[in-house]
Amino acid sequence: MSQPVLRTERLVIVPLADSHLDLEVELDADAEVLRYLYGRSRSRDEVEESHRKRMEFGRVVDGLGYWMAFDGDDFAGLVALQPEGGPGSAELGYRIPRKQWRRGFASEVSRELLRHAFETVGLKRVFAQTMVVNEGSQAVMRAVGMRYVRNFHEEWEHPLPGAEQGEIEYEFTADQWAAAGRR
Repeated sequence: MSQPVLRTERLVIVPLADSHLDLEVELDADAEVLRYLYGRSRSRDEVEESHRKRMEFGRVVDGLGYWMAFDGDDFAGLVALQPEGGPGSAELGYRIPRKQWRRGFASEVSRELLRHAFETVGLKRVFAQTMVVNEGSQAVMRAVGMRYVRNFHEEWEHPLPGAEQGEIEYEFTADQWAAAGRR
């Protein structure tokens, strides 16, 4: 099983391809989109390096990797299930263009990635982490049914504003997925 094309009511979620690079560059040119990741916009060279690494994730664990979400012809976000946290586990990530904020795309695509993770890939756990000050991302995690796991602190060479409040982790497990009747 390679990365499949996924679909929701509004979105088509396609595996990341080299043809998407310009959309990634445009997304990462918005410092507000990257506020809790880098605290600044990123150069084309930086995005090209990230793109190469993202493309590799799709070859590490079958069914996992990065996808691009589209609402018709409109770009709706870069999303990921990265193999992290040990066997049977992946980290959920989403980056939505600012013009698409508050339209429910982050929650919609996250629900579909969770479904794929548990029902297709057979993962045991999906988790997501963000800065404590990133209330929007936490709201998405809670909206899709993820549960609070922990607060923790990382050491950063160049801490972003709010880093002193730490990071937060949420998760969804296969058992929780099954108990919710989603299988």
